[in-house]
Amino acid sequence: MYDDMTKEDIQKIQEEIEHRKMVVRPEAIQAVKEARAHGDLSENFEYHAAKQYKNQNESRIRYLERMIKTAHIIEDSSGEDEVGLFNTVTVYVPEDDEEEQYKIVTTVRGNSLEGLISIDSPVGKALLGHKVGDAVSVQVSETYSYDMVIKKIEKTVDDGSDGIRRF
Repeated sequence: MYDDMTKEDIQKIQEEIEHRKMVVRPEAIQAVKEARAHGDLSENFEYHAAKQYKNQNESRIRYLERMIKTAHIIEDSSGEDEVGLFNTVTVYVPEDDEEEQYKIVTTVRGNSLEGLISIDSPVGKALLGHKVGDAVSVQVSETYSYDMVIKKIEKTVDDGSDGIRRF
């Protein structure tokens, strides 16, 4: 399995890896050394917490490196009047009688609570490539779907401000 990412996504991930290797790793190693110096390791909570933090950092580094290694680099290929990657889209949902606004992003940037909709999500898949005025059906499951109408498309470029989710 791979994640669709832009070159900017890869760059942000590489920056996080570099930060974790050059800043977080030495701090974590130092914390383990200091905690180990406090004596009996079997009852030393500080030591166990420091080791856990160090291991979590190393795990995150491996995870990010694997993401880069298996990434599928994509670019926006949408037309000038079509919904594409990094566009902000205003839609009308007749079922709820509401307008909603989404920014279409890559999977690693997706955060539905902030209106950042992944291109791999049902909404993202439904909107990509469509134009203002198009009615699209969002297939949530085999038994449920809903419709939305595209009201407005704001073309934007990737400025990297959305960042990468950090766990």
